[in-house]
Amino acid sequence: MRRRSFLKTAAFAPMLLSPSKIFAQDFDLIIRSGRVIDPSLNLDTVADVGILNGRIANIAPSIVSDGADEINAVNKIVIPGLLDIHSHYARDDQGPHICLSDGVTGWVDAGSAGADNIDEIVAVARSAPQPARILLNIGRLGVIPEGDTADISLANVEVAKSAIARNLDYVVGVKARLTSGVTANDIVVIRRAQEVASYFKLPLMIHMGQSESTMPSLLAELKPGDVVTHMYAPPPNAIIDEGGRIFSEVLEARRRGIWFDVANGRTDHLRWDTFDEIMATGFWPDTISTDGFSTSRSAPSVRDYPNVMSKFLNFGMNIKSVIAASTITPSRVFPFLRDKGTLNVGAPADIAVLDLQEGNFQFVDNYENVRNGTYRFFPFETILGGQRAPRV
Repeated sequence: MRRRSFLKTAAFAPMLLSPSKIFAQDFDLIIRSGRVIDPSLNLDTVADVGILNGRIANIAPSIVSDGADEINAVNKIVIPGLLDIHSHYARDDQGPHICLSDGVTGWVDAGSAGADNIDEIVAVARSAPQPARILLNIGRLGVIPEGDTADISLANVEVAKSAIARNLDYVVGVKARLTSGVTANDIVVIRRAQEVASYFKLPLMIHMGQSESTMPSLLAELKPGDVVTHMYAPPPNAIIDEGGRIFSEVLEARRRGIWFDVANGRTDHLRWDTFDEIMATGFWPDTISTDGFSTSRSAPSVRDYPNVMSKFLNFGMNIKSVIAASTITPSRVFPFLRDKGTLNVGAPADIAVLDLQEGNFQFVDNYENVRNGTYRFFPFETILGGQRAPRV
């Protein structure tokens, strides 16, 4: 599909838009003539977006304003800010700023720290320019080369509870890495992690793939609102059986309110053959996330959030579904994101402007397998609270 034709697929949604001319209204910023896509509003149209006092003030085919700052978004995609619910941006002070430059206006650090080193991770989240929270690793030392809970004594329930109690304003869940070698006994670890999460009525996120226990046995330990991350991890113990069929327990888990998340990452989490088998079943992700760090731009399998989105646009999902999994759906997983993921009038003006280019692009899985795609999203501008974010 040619770029011109692709952009022409946008259709006006007149019941959602204000009148075509707004005379002499005051706006602080207007994003001009982009393809505005917002799955929360079922909106896909070429329009202007007007921002006033840090909030979305109007979306219309043409906005007239005196003296507003403007962004030319012709041939660009204008969407709600991206929400990355599995990242490690809190590992250093630069992570939050780098991902903001890439369009990420809200994020969750997924278990970088445990009870013994939570303070430094929370400090980064507190100082981040965008809303940010953390999941506490049930391993009290967090992510460590020797394995987070390879020593089962590191999965200490009471110590984890104490750490969360001190940081209830920034801890939004618990994380358990359930890969063989990382954990000594995955069933024991998941039960201890669930005990902590349930005590505070918080979700548990489990890192799956290459576990000792089967996927159905792990899912049996989860409650509604929990998250299965690395959903494209290859066997053993993937979410598909040897015949490429989704386990019935996986389908049942989604029905009872368990989320399935991408977490692209760098190693062991996504392999093209497993990816293709899962996508072919129609079991698409609820949420797209990067498992990214401040250094991910140098990692071919990740690069940035828009690059991870591009994999799904090229290899199975339509553009509206990709954007929904990057905006409105992750806003429903964690309460601190509930007013995000939308361009509804009155919502915070957190916006990602992406350049969707057509060409020949290479996409890499976690096993150095390369495939070519036709489209790729690139970061163009990020608006946070109505203000342009600096490019980093």
